[in-house]
Amino acid sequence: MHSGRMILESQSLSLKPSIKAFVFAELMFGFLLLGFTCKGESLETKRPRLVAAMAGDDVVLPCHLGVTVNPDELVVEWGRLDLNPRFVFMWFEGSENVKEKNVAYKGRTSVFTDRLRDGDVSLRLTAVKHSDNGRFRCYNPKEIQEYSVDLLVGSVSSPGVSLSGLDVSSSGVMLDCSAAGWYPEPELFWLDGDGNIMSAGPAEKSPDPDGVYTVSSRVTVEKRNYNNFTCRVQQRDINQSRETHIHVPDGFFIPQPDCSVSIGSMVILLFTLFIGAAAFIWNWRQTETSKKKLKVKANEEEKQLMIKEKEKLPEKKSKLEEELKYRNEDQKIIDQLIGTLMETSEELKNQRKQLSEQREKTEKMIDEDEKKFNTIINEEKNQTENMIETRAQRYLKLKEIIAESLEKMEKRKKDHQHVELMTEKLVEKTCKEVNRLKERKQEIEKNVEEIKKQLDEMKT
Repeated sequence: MHSGRMILESQSLSLKPSIKAFVFAELMFGFLLLGFTCKGESLETKRPRLVAAMAGDDVVLPCHLGVTVNPDELVVEWGRLDLNPRFVFMWFEGSENVKEKNVAYKGRTSVFTDRLRDGDVSLRLTAVKHSDNGRFRCYNPKEIQEYSVDLLVGSVSSPGVSLSGLDVSSSGVMLDCSAAGWYPEPELFWLDGDGNIMSAGPAEKSPDPDGVYTVSSRVTVEKRNYNNFTCRVQQRDINQSRETHIHVPDGFFIPQPDCSVSIGSMVILLFTLFIGAAAFIWNWRQTETSKKKLKVKANEEEKQLMIKEKEKLPEKKSKLEEELKYRNEDQKIIDQLIGTLMETSEELKNQRKQLSEQREKTEKMIDEDEKKFNTIINEEKNQTENMIETRAQRYLKLKEIIAESLEKMEKRKKDHQHVELMTEKLVEKTCKEVNRLKERKQEIEKNVEEIKKQLDEMKT
């Protein structure tokens, strides 16, 4: 209030006393009206207009007085009643008054001076952010005119999709979808290959302290044509939608085995699923990190306000620190994957050892049964003719049982050899995957060192 009075007094030296008093009274009356409006007594004459924008964009909040005016006599106030101070821009008789301007809007608001004469006092706001969400008021204290504009600043990101596990009861595969940084509150849908919405239950939504949402959902899918699925996140108020597609190979839909080698088959299936999930997680992390590197759009006025390179350092430092955070998270994930793969390798080696022992035991049992069988045959040959007639039926039956037992043991021996061979291949595949992850870990460590070096250079 005092700064506005000082400006009025400094510019009224060339006015007559009567004009000076009239202008001062009009300005004071305008301030009083703005104060009353803060208490709930609105002077709005039109329904608020909604302007939607994405974070980082430049927007124009429209306001037209409807008459031709003299810019040197014009007084216009742009404000937000929920701020203190509430002024985001003030035009006072030929120039901008910045003394009572809210610090959050310094260097970000302006009007089109070449349009003021036509009554166009629209406000230009650069690099909008979530804190700009709210109602802006355009007020002309001389004519007691008031217009309101609601600004909605949104933000989006592409969802990440990954394999999360196997549903044994339905022989289906579980898929996870997650997207962060959405505002306002979004919706999440799962679509099949034909674009039909799938039943997945309600999505989980969690806002951070700034009200920005992270949304996630899990769905169990069964084998079908093509096995293509889509996770879509959308927000209707800002007319934004993002989606990610995933293809699940046929080999992931394996029914539950019921043979003597079911344990080995299950280990193979779970291992394959684990490797697939690890690959999807890695690709998703890489995609998210790349999106974080996108720069906010700028215009000519923005470039003029950011002339000095020194003003860009805080933003660049923040991005590097954020990237460093994600790189460290990637390192932890790879360490966990390496540890899990090493444990799996040890378990496969133990299984291979057990199978080898079982195979040797089976071979030993086959040898013993063959000896018993040969003994019975020899005893049969040494019997007299009369005893052969009386015991022939019993020996033939015993011979049949032993022959059948030998056949089953031989089949069991072959099954163990097959599982042992598959286990050996899995051990080799696990070792190769561990080495590949270690190489990726080294690449990430080099990237982290480069980021730390850049941060150290900024400090100096």
